[in-house]
Amino acid sequence: TWDPSVDQFTLQLYAFTQAQPPDTMLSTIIRGSTVAARSYMRGAVAVAPRHFYSTGTTEHILVDRKGENGCVGFIQLNRPKALNALCDGLIREVNSALTEFQNDPAIGAVVLTGSERAFAAGADIKEMQGLSFPQVYKDNFIAHWSNITETKKPIIAAVNGFALGGGCELAMMCDIIYAGKGAQFGQPEILLGTIPGAGGTQRLIRAVGKSKAMELCLTGDKMNATEAHQAGLVSKVFDNDKLVDEAIKTAERIAKLSQPIVAMCKEAVNKSQDLGLAEGLIFERRVFHSTFATEDRREGMKAFVEKRAANFTHE
Repeated sequence: TWDPSVDQFTLQLYAFTQAQPPDTMLSTIIRGSTVAARSYMRGAVAVAPRHFYSTGTTEHILVDRKGENGCVGFIQLNRPKALNALCDGLIREVNSALTEFQNDPAIGAVVLTGSERAFAAGADIKEMQGLSFPQVYKDNFIAHWSNITETKKPIIAAVNGFALGGGCELAMMCDIIYAGKGAQFGQPEILLGTIPGAGGTQRLIRAVGKSKAMELCLTGDKMNATEAHQAGLVSKVFDNDKLVDEAIKTAERIAKLSQPIVAMCKEAVNKSQDLGLAEGLIFERRVFHSTFATEDRREGMKAFVEKRAANFTHE
């Protein structure tokens, strides 16, 4: 049972070292096909939540569609006994779900969340502790985690509880981070004799600056939601019980906009992390110019002049 009086440092070590084997949760499994999902968008049928499977028989995530007309893809990490520790199967399932959402024209944005206790407490240490350098180097270990960042549709991370190590890195792979008041962020890999390997030393510094990122990575300390918001890692902080609903509301607002224009805007913002200012401004201008080739740009400006709501067709 959850004991809030447990020392936070102990919890941090627990999250990284006590990940349990994959869960075998008893749950109702309702399957839905892509065809059914598209029929649902036409008002023909209602699609129930569906589950994705790893290469075995264990479930690691729950997948659903939220918002008006199911326009928001919803992924919930579901390894409660392991505090949503990020095993290989879970990451592959997340990538599979994102690929499906990317290919579904009815989905305009995605929300990724965990539980109130843990977004994701870190990588699955039991899964990786026996690996050798030749193994991880030859297999380019955890490189496929970055596939998450290749999704063109915006992803909002709704973070409650622990987002430590790989969990913090997973949140930073998303485009927007919303946090519940009980959220905890950190990169405590140093306490296990290693360093972040999925972006912790690279993305964190871009979010909070060198000094704060260095402190978190070298000490294993954590930031609470308020600190993360003040540092710029988190966009907004909500009550724990309102967090997911608020993330879905924002995702729904984005999903109602032009999908190609949203994708262009996301790409332009992300390029700022890779380019110098002069090159970034040129890239932005070229993408801006390219919007003039779309029907949605014409409709958006015409609607503005005519003082009416735009009717985007994603063309």
